[in-house]
Amino acid sequence: MHQAIVSWFGRNARDLPWRSADCSPWGVLVSEVMLQQTPVVRVLPVWKDWMSRWPDPGSLAAAASGDAVRAWGRLGYPRRALRLHAAAAAITAEYDGEVPGSYDRLLTLPGVGSYTAAAVAAFAFGHRETVVDTNIRRVQARLSSGQALPAPALTAAEMRLATRLLPEEPVLSVKWNAAVMELGALICTARSPRCTECPVRAECSWLAAGEPEPTYTPRGQAWAGTDRQVRGAMMAALRAAESGLQRELLFAAAPSLVTQVHGTGTESEPDSDALSPVGAQLHRLYALKAEEDQLERAIEGLLRDGLAQALDGGRIALPL
Repeated sequence: MHQAIVSWFGRNARDLPWRSADCSPWGVLVSEVMLQQTPVVRVLPVWKDWMSRWPDPGSLAAAASGDAVRAWGRLGYPRRALRLHAAAAAITAEYDGEVPGSYDRLLTLPGVGSYTAAAVAAFAFGHRETVVDTNIRRVQARLSSGQALPAPALTAAEMRLATRLLPEEPVLSVKWNAAVMELGALICTARSPRCTECPVRAECSWLAAGEPEPTYTPRGQAWAGTDRQVRGAMMAALRAAESGLQRELLFAAAPSLVTQVHGTGTESEPDSDALSPVGAQLHRLYALKAEEDQLERAIEGLLRDGLAQALDGGRIALPL
């Protein structure tokens, strides 16, 4: 089974820059943080820009945390940008600017949990670590347990199974972690698995059991109308505004502020193509028609999480 999946990976693995032999441990760490709950296609351009701008922890640590949040763009969950900035500062101060290579030391970094520590120790340093993400859990569930989907939350039994399946030899264990992850991403997908292309379909317990249905219905996170949507729209406006925005601009386009918002001197409904970058983002925020209390919650949440700060004169800006 090890040989079949690793050989398949050698033939079919995507050419991703953080898998390159010359990618630094910092590049691997950045990729692992960005890839949390975010697909590869969205991460690739942001990762490339990020690494061009901040090729090592010291260069990011020297920048303002707000710069990191702005460069994060629309990857979602922007607190990850703050955690990466804090991790860069810790690496610079405590590890002479070099990403630590052991699982235990990686865990000391801000925002680095057990999965990220194991993934970086394995993929950046070649250590034998049990790496378990959503894709690996799904392959394990079907291949070994005969279940259509893994449990909604990671269980101790799943971790024991992953450790039991992990090859003893470190080099093979790293390839195995990456290969099973890729198999789950490309073939053993959640909704439409391509079983005829699977290198271990003959050993799959789920296929042998007749492809039983999941024991639960996965539910995606709601988006439209949620506080997360409003927060995202506010963050987009703040990213576009280099020096921040008046707090009232985040609530409504008052007539006296039309010029600043729309980039014109008219109070009529603006042509979206004619808007300034800030005006375009504010226009999208206003289009949500959020109630004042939801807008207030969004602002206070951004301030509380350190994603924005209040400046003199009633302005809200990304952190300095």
